[in-house]
Amino acid sequence: MKLTKLRSYKTLVAALLFLAPFMILYVWFWIYPIFKGFISSFQSGVFGGEQKFVGLDNYSFMMGDPKFWTSFGNTIYFIIISTPAAVILGLILALLVNMKLKGTTFLRTMYFMPYMLSVSVMGSIWLFILQSRTGLIAEITRSLGMKEISFLGSWEMGWLSILIATIWWTVGFNMILFLAGLQEIPEDIYEASDIDGASGWKKFWYITMPSLKGVTALVVILQSISSFKLFGQTWLITKGGPGTSTTPLVHYIYQIAFRQWDMGYASAVSFVLFLTIAFISLVQFKFLMKD
Repeated sequence: MKLTKLRSYKTLVAALLFLAPFMILYVWFWIYPIFKGFISSFQSGVFGGEQKFVGLDNYSFMMGDPKFWTSFGNTIYFIIISTPAAVILGLILALLVNMKLKGTTFLRTMYFMPYMLSVSVMGSIWLFILQSRTGLIAEITRSLGMKEISFLGSWEMGWLSILIATIWWTVGFNMILFLAGLQEIPEDIYEASDIDGASGWKKFWYITMPSLKGVTALVVILQSISSFKLFGQTWLITKGGPGTSTTPLVHYIYQIAFRQWDMGYASAVSFVLFLTIAFISLVQFKFLMKD
């Protein structure tokens, strides 16, 4: 009995020693900043200067801050337009690749390649394509004698530009997740449905979609979280404009923290964003995974 306990103790110590390097970095660079940010949300003062405790003043000011509500509304709007589009298109691409036709390996690679780019590279590519007068599309329309399209000059076209760039950049990851789910569905089920005379639509609706329920929930949650953290696309492509019409919440947090140097208020807004993401993710999980 004592020998068994000693072996269990040695195993535990060995496991902790192997985990220690990761856990130290994880706590220091992930857990500690969360608690530090939460504490900073109750303080006020210029970044790098003396901080003083102000209680709930930052949160109270936030409730009456029109810029906060504008950026929060912009973020919600982007989630509404981007999440369904990215999820549905990812599923369609996965279905096409899963058909195992000639060239699908090449297509799968091409669909996923944009996801490997950094946000700065992706933003620079789409800025080159969409910018007025000197952009690729502007040059093409001018050479064809067509009227120039201002992609970045209005609220509607600004969001359309960000949406196109974001879907092009992220849809490959959604496709891979859906493709993994499709490949886990047993072929026997489809063969049995063929014997029963089921149409392609019925097989998709009654076999494919129920089998992808868990994957769909994962994709929706991950896409929503990614949309909540929208920053690089707006910063590089539209600069948050025209005006503040395409300024999302993370963009506004950046302005507060590194333009106004008010880390207390920036931490308060960040913590509200954190709680909102956690709440929305929980609601989506409960709704999509009822069983």
